[in-house]
Amino acid sequence: MNHATDAQLLPSALTAAIVRAGYHPAIVCDVVAAALGGEAIEAHLVHQETTFDREAVRRHITVLGLTASRLLVVHADDHQDDQGGPIDVATATSESIPLRDVRGVMLTHVIPDPENYVPGSLGRELTLTLGWGAVSRVDLLPGGCADPSCDADHGLDGTITADDIALRVSADADGEGALGDAMTFARALSGALGRA
Repeated sequence: MNHATDAQLLPSALTAAIVRAGYHPAIVCDVVAAALGGEAIEAHLVHQETTFDREAVRRHITVLGLTASRLLVVHADDHQDDQGGPIDVATATSESIPLRDVRGVMLTHVIPDPENYVPGSLGRELTLTLGWGAVSRVDLLPGGCADPSCDADHGLDGTITADDIALRVSADADGEGALGDAMTFARALSGALGRA
């Protein structure tokens, strides 16, 4: 099948969001289209992030797509082909997760000036965390007890958290529209998981 034809099957709103992000839109559209497997995108979120290190500016884009049966995750990054090499290389990875395997959708809202919170506004920033069991984080802390004079070894306490992907979206940095898009996608995915 022709990749250009595949990319033309993407919803126009998704294509426009990828183009607006500005990171090699033709590549990103083709990678998303290749991952679809013939299903239609029901909801999407495009998140572009730029990071700075001492020697370079790195661009990164994540596209989340919801189909009737799957969550699609596409990441694309750029880097140099080898240390000191003059050629830039883009890498793009797609992952297709059956909805039945998505274990959770977590939204963390950052709400400035909570005393003056406006109902329904849900803050100026959120982090969307999705888990499906591919990556887990283990946080360990020294165990303890309530006795301040106790010097016994209480071992370790910890938590295991599935956070395969976490996207931070800020109205101040990314715009009000990006924050709204993230909320819309999170609602659509949460609703789909309830039906899966």
